[in-house]
Amino acid sequence: RDLHSFPTRRSSDLIAAHLGGNGCGLLFLVNGGWQSSKATPLMVTIRPDDYRPFLERGYTVFAVVTSSQPKFAIPEVVADVHRAVRFVRANAATYGIRPNRLGIMGSSSGGHLVLSIATQGGPGRADAQDPVERESSAVQAAACFFPPTDFLNYGGSGICGVGAGPLAPLQAAFGPRALDPQQRLNLGREISPIYFVTAQLPPTLIIHGDADPVVPLQQSESFAQRAKAAGARNVRLLIRPGKGHGWGDFWRSNEDITAFADWFDRYLRDRRD
Repeated sequence: RDLHSFPTRRSSDLIAAHLGGNGCGLLFLVNGGWQSSKATPLMVTIRPDDYRPFLERGYTVFAVVTSSQPKFAIPEVVADVHRAVRFVRANAATYGIRPNRLGIMGSSSGGHLVLSIATQGGPGRADAQDPVERESSAVQAAACFFPPTDFLNYGGSGICGVGAGPLAPLQAAFGPRALDPQQRLNLGREISPIYFVTAQLPPTLIIHGDADPVVPLQQSESFAQRAKAAGARNVRLLIRPGKGHGWGDFWRSNEDITAFADWFDRYLRDRRD
């Protein structure tokens, strides 16, 4: 396994782990509560052994340490992940992967970032001086755990979750706009993946517990329903009965990680185009 650190944007960096080579890359978002940590075990962190199920199937895994709140608000963290995808694609030849075989995965706030990319990833700026910014931030497959998807209907119709309700302790992540009533609604729509779902949504797998007190199951159910209504194919929601916001060391849950790996095999490794 080789580990290399590369700058992406602001305070973020990127670690690449290799064991084989099937030509596909997976971005693992090191983000929980819209914060990132490379060392704290209580947060989503970098543990290369967690990636072994993917490495053994030939994937190259990129641990993306994003910008964090409170210094950076959610829109800036989302922009950071777009930049990370573009960076990986721009350097695909260096990593021995194909630029049209990129997947992304994360949990909780990292799941929100996953769906933000899945719904809004797209072409870069052709006139950008930075060659990385000319690349697309689109991914070809996505998988995530218990993601927030609709901050304007958080757990029910009309319930605002823009730094409020269960997310009140994370108010700093939403930035100063969350403190203004009108701006709060605009911000909530701008950062909610559900409002950007189209028929072009890449294959997306979501795993969510039905006893989650932090991110209601309703968030994933609503997203899946919106995707179906929009004509998006290959969107699947797996509900884990009795599970809360995470269950034990869920990134080492054989059942769940096998589901992720199988998903990427089907829609990334084995796709034909």
